[in-house]
Amino acid sequence: MNQKFIDFMRNFYGRKMAVAVSGGVDSVALLHWLVEIGADIVCLHVNHGLRAAADIEATYVRDLCKKLNVPCEIFCWTGDKPTTGVEAAARTARYKMMTDFCVAHNIEYLITAHQADDQIETFLMNLGRGSGVFGLAAMQSVAERDGVKIVRPLLNVSREELREYCDTRGIKYFTDEMNSDARYTRVRIRQNRHLLHDKLGISDERILLAIENLNRARAAIENDVDKLVADVMGNGFAMFRDSFLFDLMPDIRLKFVGTLIQKIGGDNYPPRLNSLQLALNKLHGDCKFTLGHCTVRRLGERILIVPEGAKTTFRIRHGKNFKVKK
Repeated sequence: MNQKFIDFMRNFYGRKMAVAVSGGVDSVALLHWLVEIGADIVCLHVNHGLRAAADIEATYVRDLCKKLNVPCEIFCWTGDKPTTGVEAAARTARYKMMTDFCVAHNIEYLITAHQADDQIETFLMNLGRGSGVFGLAAMQSVAERDGVKIVRPLLNVSREELREYCDTRGIKYFTDEMNSDARYTRVRIRQNRHLLHDKLGISDERILLAIENLNRARAAIENDVDKLVADVMGNGFAMFRDSFLFDLMPDIRLKFVGTLIQKIGGDNYPPRLNSLQLALNKLHGDCKFTLGHCTVRRLGERILIVPEGAKTTFRIRHGKNFKVKK
């Protein structure tokens, strides 16, 4: 078992936790490791019904949990499936079912099996998109979604180590054929990432170190932004002067607006960087537009962000007086 995993999980000893298990090598190894350290866990598996082996995998996860004496809940993604963006829709549905279960059962932590290779691939995908600090910092070891803390204890553990653990012990796992489908950007990165080391001498360890450094920068910015957001938020909306926004440093300005829109609009993530930049460009003059399920409006020196569909009225002559009706 990996020592970094053991050290990380010391922070969660004695806590009731859920663990997402798909049946793939990463999550199967994670399940075994959690059992080995005596963690108090319940296994959650989502059957998306998208592949022929889906029912077989669900049965295997249930039987494995029975063998390991771990409670197991199986969820099925039913109803119509989208014809495009099905992977993203499946991910959203999967998290919703699992976090709903956690909230209903007072479970604060949901553990997932994202590992070091996933982290590096995410970094490189976001690098290709031209992401800023927050995108390049990739996944956080602890984040929040739908009121549940998402815990990723394997971000410093390689896929190869997890596979070797299972193979040497004869532990069965399933392989998703999508993991080798070169139509997906992540798969193409996975298949060609070795060139960074072979041709340029950029090792996985150096990339992970860069991500760690970026995460420290992200944490510092988030701390500043949280204080700024608390200053302008109230009753589900935010209002502030244009000088309050445009006097901020560019990275903090983008994160500030993104965080407000995420909180007020109720999304799990802020809008993409390019959408936020376009929004800030519009806010240099009087405007009204929607973004992230919010209505954003500037009139004179005031900027107002409210949930989309709320009726707003500015009363500039009376300072901060305004009305918000839903």
